[in-house]
Amino acid sequence: MQEWWLSLDVFMKTLWCITIFASLVFIIQSVMTFIGMDSDTGMDLDVDSNASDSGEPFQLYTFRNFINFFLGFGWTAITLRPYIDNTFLLILPSLVVGVLLVGAVMSLFKWLSGMKQSGNIEADSAVNCTGEVYLTIPATQNGEGKVQIRVQGAVREYDAMTPGEQLGNGTPIRVIRTINSHTVLVERA
Repeated sequence: MQEWWLSLDVFMKTLWCITIFASLVFIIQSVMTFIGMDSDTGMDLDVDSNASDSGEPFQLYTFRNFINFFLGFGWTAITLRPYIDNTFLLILPSLVVGVLLVGAVMSLFKWLSGMKQSGNIEADSAVNCTGEVYLTIPATQNGEGKVQIRVQGAVREYDAMTPGEQLGNGTPIRVIRTINSHTVLVERA
């Protein structure tokens, strides 16, 4: 191992050091991402690129992107070194691969962030949905009960009032309108 290391020129020694460091950091970042510890570390530079379609700026110059660049650049240069003796000609494809890797990872994260769902359902989407009374609803909007309603394929629980007669547990209902984000006005279905 020592003979191999001593046989390398300064450029290749530097390249190996950068590549091994980038690889170790990449492995640590990957493990932290998979176990849910990839929160913001404050290691991002304050340079925004507003090229995203979602209106949210994404960071081009981040620690993660630098690591991805050096990962692609380093391993490409190390792999191509036996075939390309000229250092300048070796750097060109390595730069291209590094930039492409950063672009691919940024595109992947942008695509994945577009798959987020809040899990929230607006109360207005409950209008005309049906369900049943969960806790008795007093008559003539004299208090609240609870209903379970199927909204957008999910069963949701809302506070409920009714303009008519009292509605007991298990009574089928239909939502007339929303009163606020967690209360609906219902009638017997």
